[in-house]
This record gives sequence, structure tokens and C-alpha cells, in this order.
Amino acid sequence: MLTVEKLNVSYGRAQVLFDVDVELQAGSLMCVMGRNGVGKTTLLNAVMGVVPTGSGRVLFEGRDVTKTPTHARVKAGMGYVPQGHETFGQLTVAENLWVTLEAVGGPRTAVDEALDLFPALRKFLKRRAGFLSGGQAQQLAIAQALVTGPKLLILDEPTEGIQPSIILEIEGAIAELHRSGLAILVVEQYLEFALRLADAFVVLDAGEVVHSGSREELGDDRVRRLLAV
Repeated sequence: MLTVEKLNVSYGRAQVLFDVDVELQAGSLMCVMGRNGVGKTTLLNAVMGVVPTGSGRVLFEGRDVTKTPTHARVKAGMGYVPQGHETFGQLTVAENLWVTLEAVGGPRTAVDEALDLFPALRKFLKRRAGFLSGGQAQQLAIAQALVTGPKLLILDEPTEGIQPSIILEIEGAIAELHRSGLAILVVEQYLEFALRLADAFVVLDAGEVVHSGSREELGDDRVRRLLAV
């Protein structure tokens, strides 16, 4: 589904990623883990074409998309929810969803399907997104990505800074999407989250993949040391 090969990314003279390899199978959920500042967000941005790559390749469904612009990757089936639950703050919840849908030309049923996953948003359809709580805005951001009809959903710390009750709702929605067969790549700091949901994981440290494996390997001491602050 997604293959990242020997990916190198720099910001000016500062190199952030070093020969990163990632292999995500269709229908699986992979957690990208590691301490703050090790390159996790940069990896997702490079996969989506938000930042240019110095060298290496990004393959999506066997097709080289390394030089493909972000909007074309979205149309090809890559949905992205960056950090900070980005939405159109001056638009209502409903307008956010419909504007996104019209941009990709998807079926109208996609909006209802996204709202079915986050039913709490239905009572806020007429509220401007800028007046939502952080958790509600994150649900809306994920719903926007879903109305694009992704084959791969990419999430950057979807539970960061969100109240515990909505964390559980978001985690439940991610689990439901996973059960439906959607491939998911998620940056997540918390080991417990990965233990509950992930099929596979990679750990980054100083811009390099230093450990990877299946969920069964997440509990070993090496992983815990690499994630310790």
C-alpha cells in the first residue's frame, strides 16, 4: 500500500530524516513512534508531499508519487490530518465538510458516513468550526479527511491535547476504520494506544528508524527505553 524507501529530508542545511524505510500493508494500522523532535511529523509531511524530499522514494499502491503534488496524492487516495486539527474556522461544521467534498468531487453520501463515525458533530453542524472545542475540531478534521474517500488515512497525533472522553471516541473511530479495512498510518506518542490498535510500528530516533516490528514486540524493554522522555 505505502512504501517509503531510503527517504532523506532536510530543512536548509539541517538534515531531519536519514534513509528512512517504512512498509505499510493494505488494511493495516502502523504507529510511528518516538520522542519529540525526532522527525515523525516530517516523515508524514514528506509522504504527503508537504515538504520536498532530498532523496529516496515514496510509493503508493506501487506508483512512485515522490514528485507528485499534495492535491494529486489526495485524489489518488491519501487522506491527511496534520497536527493542530486544522479546519476552516469561519465556516460551519457542515460547510467544512461540503467544501472538502466538493473539492474532491466525492459522493454526497460521504458526508453522512463521516458523521455516522462522529455522531456528536451532528448537533454542531451550524456552529462555526472556530468555536469548537479542541476535541470537536479534531473529530471534524478527521471527518474532512474521510469525505475525500481515502484508501490510506494519515494521522499526526490525533489525541494530543484532547479531553479524555473525546480521546476514547476518536480511538474508537480509528479502531472502527481499521476494522473496515482502511489502511492507517498514525503518529502517536502513547505506547498504550499502539498496544491497543497497531498491527505494526516503527520507532524514530534522531531522524532514523531504530526499531520496527509487530504489535507483539511493542512491550519489550528496548521500545520502552526508546520512548522514554
